[in-house]
Amino acid sequence: MIAAWGSAQARGVLVATILGSGMAMLDGTIVNVALPRIGTQLGASVAGLQWILDGYLLALASLILVAGSLGDRYGRRRVFVIGVLWFGAASVLSGLAVSTAMLVATRVLQGIGGALLTPGSLAILETAFVREDRARAIGVWSGLGGIATAIGPLVGGLLVQVWSWRLAFLVNVPIAAACVWFAQRYVPESRDETTTGRPGMLDSALCAAGLAGLTAALVEAPVRGIGDPVVVIAAVLGVAALAAFVRQQITSADPLVPPALFRVRTFTVANFLTFVVYAALGGVLLLLVLQLQISLGYSPTAAGSASLPITAIMLVLSGRSGALAQRIGPRCQLVAGPLVIAAGILLMARIAPGVSYVGTVLPAMVVFGLGLATVVAPVTATVLAAAPEQRAGVASGVNNAIARAGSLLAIAVLPAIAGLTGAAYSNPAALTAGWRISLYVCAALSVVGGLAGLGARNDVLAKVRKVDEDHPAPGETLHCAITSPPTYFRR
Repeated sequence: MIAAWGSAQARGVLVATILGSGMAMLDGTIVNVALPRIGTQLGASVAGLQWILDGYLLALASLILVAGSLGDRYGRRRVFVIGVLWFGAASVLSGLAVSTAMLVATRVLQGIGGALLTPGSLAILETAFVREDRARAIGVWSGLGGIATAIGPLVGGLLVQVWSWRLAFLVNVPIAAACVWFAQRYVPESRDETTTGRPGMLDSALCAAGLAGLTAALVEAPVRGIGDPVVVIAAVLGVAALAAFVRQQITSADPLVPPALFRVRTFTVANFLTFVVYAALGGVLLLLVLQLQISLGYSPTAAGSASLPITAIMLVLSGRSGALAQRIGPRCQLVAGPLVIAAGILLMARIAPGVSYVGTVLPAMVVFGLGLATVVAPVTATVLAAAPEQRAGVASGVNNAIARAGSLLAIAVLPAIAGLTGAAYSNPAALTAGWRISLYVCAALSVVGGLAGLGARNDVLAKVRKVDEDHPAPGETLHCAITSPPTYFRR
């Protein structure tokens, strides 16, 4: 059943998807602000902190592809609810961790849950709303979900100061419970009735092995040395597994990632933009809370409060940004958004011991938030609009996997580039120097993303409206309306 905009069902669908994806995004930023306390209590090194973040991202990035396919095959709502329940259970285990190794393992379990629920959020929006309402729905979803990302440091700071970093994980339990209730009550079930064959578990395993090998090599090389056997073997296995994954997609009759998706220039451009921009964001979010707490002496709550302007900007502007892209085309925002993000990142380079919040930190947060609000909803809508509807789960999974892979590699690489190894992050002078180097790299990545945006078709969202002139009547399911790729996909 298609949700009519403004109806109780539409609101329920939005609440369910926002709670699910927002929980996963909230957890990521809460964990960032809790890292100094986790490192102190568990005795973690820089590599240990990297693995706490990368263990989650690794499972998320490598499994999100097959998770989108599972949703298309077995029901998007069903897989989404399983992911939410799994994520909640893994959060409990993370909150009970007694060592760095245990926390890394439970974070991997969280990543599996996140992989199951994340593509389902967008795929549900893509199939629960008529086409002309989807960019608006995605704008609301990305705006309120983005608030979860932005408010995470504040919530994490409060929770860490109230009791312990463990609350940063346990807070997910009531959110998961509410999400499941709304999903069961309001979200219609949908699936791709044309899908045949079995889920690509081999493909997913190759992708996971490839990302794990490269991540291990990048994280451990600064500690062990680039010639260490562990580093060399991990790198070789990672490259070989990724090469096998690509070959499998090209030669398989039922690939996990259909190569035809990447023959559409706009789909490829939008995903490349996603990769470089999210790599920049991953690096900034990793180091910002460390810089504020360790170098500037902020409390966890104060460090979290510093990003509140981003929250306000995302709340006010993200929905409008999605609607604007629907009206004028997304290209302008795909170019301008990353460039504004780069400007905000460069302003952050002035954040050093002794500076004031109002004069230095606040302007950087405002500009950074404006860039995020400009690009997030349009790039997501563009990716989904450039793919055929029956591949909504796969397209969403690809985009999410690329975003997480960008963050994963940034977190693995940037500390080494910045010279932060061992316990160097606890030294304010060393951290500030590494912070600035990392920001220049992240700003350059954002600029590359903005330039890539020039290659996107500006009429992709308009063509969606044109293709859907005879969209299904209320009561029909969208996946029954399109049985072959629409014309804009075959070009």
